[in-house]
Amino acid sequence: MIPLSDLLLFGLAAFIMVISPGPNMIYLISRSLSQGKNAGIISLIGIMFGFVFHILMVSFGLTAIFFAIPYAFLVVKFIGVFYLLYLAYTSIKSENQLLATNQNLTSDNPLKLFNIGLMTNVLNPKIAIFYLSFFPQFIKPDNGSILSQSFQLGIVQIIVSFTINFLIVISAAKMSSWFSKNPIWLKVQKWFMASVLAGLAIKMAFTKSS
Repeated sequence: MIPLSDLLLFGLAAFIMVISPGPNMIYLISRSLSQGKNAGIISLIGIMFGFVFHILMVSFGLTAIFFAIPYAFLVVKFIGVFYLLYLAYTSIKSENQLLATNQNLTSDNPLKLFNIGLMTNVLNPKIAIFYLSFFPQFIKPDNGSILSQSFQLGIVQIIVSFTINFLIVISAAKMSSWFSKNPIWLKVQKWFMASVLAGLAIKMAFTKSS
């Protein structure tokens, strides 16, 4: 069992990490602004499951492959880049006709929102590298099972990340109600989302493994 003082210190580090602007924060704000609170929350849940994926990978030592096989990082990274570019393309192409002025702000279906949040996180190998580098600073053999300690740290990180990002989603969603009353926003929100996704793809493309 990791001492409470160490968990609190890790929680502080996780808090600093989550408030630093990054792809997850940018994506959640843009999704909440363009499609409202529910879309933002579902996207957030997808991102949280992405964290669970990386935590499991790190806890069982599978992400060590990124260090053992340098090209593995590049392969996963560019899968993520092409995935985001594909999403940007489909955001523009789908239902690209002029929208009626009395049409309500529409949202993608929950499964699609969840999958985008999940895959945006899963296909970002930088997160796995971060966990693999960060967890060992707080894991000590004297505190019991290494696997158990990894799960403890992962749970703390997810709780902190979910809490802060949930507040961000709620704040951004309040602004979306104003946009929804302006018909022109219904037309530009697809380009807005496409620009965000393309920007995340470019950022990921230039991410280095270390």
